[in-house]
Amino acid sequence: MTLPPATEHTLGLLAEVRASRGFVGGARRLVRPESPHRASLGTAFIGMGASIVCGISAIYGFSLFVSHWPDYSNPLPALGAWALLILVLVTAFVTASVVGDRLPDWMFSTFLGLLALVIVLDVVAVWDLHDFGRYATASLTAATALLLVITLRRPMEILVAIAAIGLALLTVEIVNTELRPAAIAGQITALAFAALPVIIGVVIVRGFRSMVQVELDRVLVQSTVSAPRFAVGMLASEELARLDLAAEELLDSVATGRIALPLRPKTASVAASLATELRLHLIEGRRETWLYHAITESELLGRSVTLTDKASLAGLLDANQRDGLLAAVWLLVNDHAKKTTVRTVQVNVGPIVASTPSVQGRKLRVPIVITTTGVPRNRVDPSTWNAIRRVGRYSDSSQNASLRVEIECFVDNPADL
Repeated sequence: MTLPPATEHTLGLLAEVRASRGFVGGARRLVRPESPHRASLGTAFIGMGASIVCGISAIYGFSLFVSHWPDYSNPLPALGAWALLILVLVTAFVTASVVGDRLPDWMFSTFLGLLALVIVLDVVAVWDLHDFGRYATASLTAATALLLVITLRRPMEILVAIAAIGLALLTVEIVNTELRPAAIAGQITALAFAALPVIIGVVIVRGFRSMVQVELDRVLVQSTVSAPRFAVGMLASEELARLDLAAEELLDSVATGRIALPLRPKTASVAASLATELRLHLIEGRRETWLYHAITESELLGRSVTLTDKASLAGLLDANQRDGLLAAVWLLVNDHAKKTTVRTVQVNVGPIVASTPSVQGRKLRVPIVITTTGVPRNRVDPSTWNAIRRVGRYSDSSQNASLRVEIECFVDNPADL
């Protein structure tokens, strides 16, 4: 149900015309980002909070280091580890503030390498004490330093890094420390102090990004409620703008003599392709309703909702009815009560029954049937029923974890408008 890609001839013409006018590159295509970045989703505040947590961890760890100073047989490696760690933390904080959306690979690799060196120096300093969980300080804080870049790298990369650090620390504990019952608690606490803040941070960032993506998708879809009965969608508008630009550049090249007349067969074929694509988009704009665009242009609804509206009757709904229908479908799909359950929604609009007598003045009755799978009735949010009431009178039934809602929707007769 997505828009077809532009033909090779059309893109070739646009690149050719741009090259003749001194432009570089081809036509711009509409591409949705696959992975959200910090700036685009507003995770800067989460990054700042993670930096504060990392700073508190560093202060706590350094205070422990100072308190254990008399216990070290050779405190110089531990002191070097803390000096290097402070330098890394300050550099990473400044870099995270100015680097933008993503930390380059070489910077991330350098960052991990320096953290590994900090851990090695700290392990060397506490090795003779044979109680890593009690005396380790810089190495544990080095693990929490991953919080500084938690919004700048993919969650899986952060999880792999903290898993490697945690495994290394666990190995040191097993080899260096005599795991007596009285010492086991300290070793487990040290591992938790190092790994849990980063793991919790990754979960928070992923949850926040998912929430923002869903809300952005909802705002995008909500804009279709006020659209005319028949109209092109936002993605189609972008494609129309691209085709219009290509046509204008072709006509301008012909008018200024950059492309001679009569047109060469290849250029004439490209011009015909442009005209055909423009006509197809205009025809589609007379058949597709706001509900069609709301479903096809939504990342969430497009995967789970199927629309059947052969007569394009959804375009007859008023703004309040549209908003209620869209909200109901959205709530049925986006209920996170059971994420493992596959949820699908089938929306059937019409047809108008000719034998049905006219009621409520000169309004038409448009039947709407919503059929779901994986949505038991007792798991439906109460606000879903309120949204359905805004569309019209309804009746519901359920069978085998599936819900069927039949709505009697009354709309204005388009013949009276």
